[in-house]
Amino acid sequence: MEKQFEEYADLLRNYVKEHVTDLLKEPRSFIHYPFIDPGSVYDGNVWDWDTYWSAYGLLGMMDAFEPAIQEKILIHARGNVQNFLDHQLDDGYIPMMIEVKDWPEPYLNMRHKEGVLMNMHKPFLCGQICLISDYTGDYGWIFGALDGLRSYFACYDANYYFENCGLYVWCDDIMIGMDNDPASFGRPKFSTANIFLNSFMVHELSSMARILEKLGRPDVAAGYREKAENLSNAILEECWDKRDQFFYSADVDIKTRKYDWFHEGLGVFWKTLPIKIRVWSGFIPLWAGFATKEQAASLARHWKDESTFHSPFGITTLAKDEKMFDLSATNNPSNWLGPIWLVANYVVFRGLLNYGYRDEAEEICKGSLKLLGEDLKKTGCLHEYYNPFDGSPVMNGGFINWNILALNMKKELEE
Repeated sequence: MEKQFEEYADLLRNYVKEHVTDLLKEPRSFIHYPFIDPGSVYDGNVWDWDTYWSAYGLLGMMDAFEPAIQEKILIHARGNVQNFLDHQLDDGYIPMMIEVKDWPEPYLNMRHKEGVLMNMHKPFLCGQICLISDYTGDYGWIFGALDGLRSYFACYDANYYFENCGLYVWCDDIMIGMDNDPASFGRPKFSTANIFLNSFMVHELSSMARILEKLGRPDVAAGYREKAENLSNAILEECWDKRDQFFYSADVDIKTRKYDWFHEGLGVFWKTLPIKIRVWSGFIPLWAGFATKEQAASLARHWKDESTFHSPFGITTLAKDEKMFDLSATNNPSNWLGPIWLVANYVVFRGLLNYGYRDEAEEICKGSLKLLGEDLKKTGCLHEYYNPFDGSPVMNGGFINWNILALNMKKELEE
């Protein structure tokens, strides 16, 4: 890789080395285990998919740290998982985040106990277990949690799974990762089978199967492999749009509504309707590995389209020609309506690389390194998300988290 990008990578690596201990938090209040937080305004909170990607990034650059820091990272990465399992409820529910305030337990758990069903831990728990265990070569540390992990999936199946179409749905638009994804944001409860949720769930089910296989339970693992395959097939059937050659989220609130003697003929026989909004999450099936080669070719063309997703700094989180495209600085919800997010860059990068689109993947890597390197040069820190046209930071200086993934991209291109 050209000298300029090597310099950007060195800047980023040195910055992370200097600030890594700021991310490694010790137990506090009802957070009983060490954990990793994203930095910036999220200081002191444990988040589900954030902890996965933080661990992913830090484990990918372990050779940059002293042995004592390496061990600390592993302890805190395991603590991420242990904290969530520590707050699992009797029905298997696990909260999406754990925030310490003047509460006796996590807010989402309190609401759940009151009978208010809310979204639960996004499908990254088993993925993080595999990530840590594959790195250390040891799965034994999680053996005692197998019953809890089975309950976690059972809770998903009982509350968020639509058997009619074979897809999972968000309860609502609260803390869904991509906060204001138009496919879910502001829509009715339990109406959206989001491509984000379902694609990552394929990986989560496969990760559970891997855990069981590693712990000597191949018989049980086979059931999770089958569930992952069935979910992949349902996504291919319900979420792939043959005309647009793109993966969409799906509306599941579909049924024949009868009024007196009306609608007694041919009823609604389709299981879902596509929510035709082009969001970066339509590329996640490449990362999860169940897209066909033909679908991968179409998605690669979508990525290169200057009028939709392509940016010099990666992928816009919403296609530029969608009417909701917006670059406003906002928290709660964070803005996923177009700005560059490094986690989206990495997932699309890895997906393209998985299917042999090396040149496209390298372009995303270089754009990401330039984006973060220039930010460090100008501001001395990293930010949460960025303007896709000029690379300027939008907000939340001090955010580290999945920005580390730019270094994973460079490393994985060189492997």
